[in-house]
Amino acid sequence: MRNKDRLIKVAQEALKNSYSPYSHLRVGAAVLTNDGRIFSGTNIENASYGLTVCAERVAIFKAISEGARRITAVAVVSDTPSLCLPCGACLQVIWEFGENTEVIMCSPKGEIKVKKIQELLPQGFVLKKKGNYSANPSHANKVKDSKGLNVSG
Repeated sequence: MRNKDRLIKVAQEALKNSYSPYSHLRVGAAVLTNDGRIFSGTNIENASYGLTVCAERVAIFKAISEGARRITAVAVVSDTPSLCLPCGACLQVIWEFGENTEVIMCSPKGEIKVKKIQELLPQGFVLKKKGNYSANPSHANKVKDSKGLNVSG
């Protein structure tokens, strides 16, 4: 089984554990690390909506908590009729741990779309050291601080 198919299968299994009593939107995710490990996650909602955590971040945080530092692919599935695109917060977290990560979105009908993180979040960034941003090189001159000064690393 290819990595993409394996990731989708793991994400579909994770979807079954979704805790989504408020939105009823069940999401599953799986991440592939650069050393070949796979970690799964599902969305976990909370009555205080801001404390809800998306499936993608659960999977990534599990990987990081187990010592991984780079991810190469993320699969996202949901039980909605269409593809489930990661939210902006998840896209930024994906970027932080893999600026070349493939994002694999799969619908229940088997429709699959694969995009690079740069396509979904063209101006993602990481902090190199306190106060300095490292942006996508093609957008480096566009990253400004609140005074309009270039803060690209």
